[in-house]
Amino acid sequence: MLLKIKKIDDSLDNPLPAYVTEHASGLDITSASVSEIIIDPMCTEAIPTNLIFEIPPGFEGQIRPRSGLALKHNIGIINSPGTIDADYRGELKILLTNFGKHPFTVKFGERIAQMVICSVEQVEIEVSQNLSDTKRSSGGFGHTGR
Repeated sequence: MLLKIKKIDDSLDNPLPAYVTEHASGLDITSASVSEIIIDPMCTEAIPTNLIFEIPPGFEGQIRPRSGLALKHNIGIINSPGTIDADYRGELKILLTNFGKHPFTVKFGERIAQMVICSVEQVEIEVSQNLSDTKRSSGGFGHTGR
């Protein structure tokens, strides 16, 4: 499968998304903000990537946090996983949230998220008064006792 990527500003030397290890499932995404962005505790900032993606139909890009940022700095993605639809052609911006107690500075070229490409299917919708029953049925939160 081919993933086409366009840089909005070719003069910016931000790294392209890349698999860092041989069997990585996520492409690392970096910040393309020329100015440092400070994220205060319990605040969220939209971090530019300078990238537009052409994701093939039948697939989506899932934006996920990086575990190292979460562990070391309490940085996460507020809407994780975020979805990039196959028909979206705007700049990817990463919604980083500082869940910690100290300000966090995002620098140009820093790895801030990862993107996993996943297949998706659209379904047909049918309103019905008769749904199949299951062992769980309508048991909700805590229903399994675990």
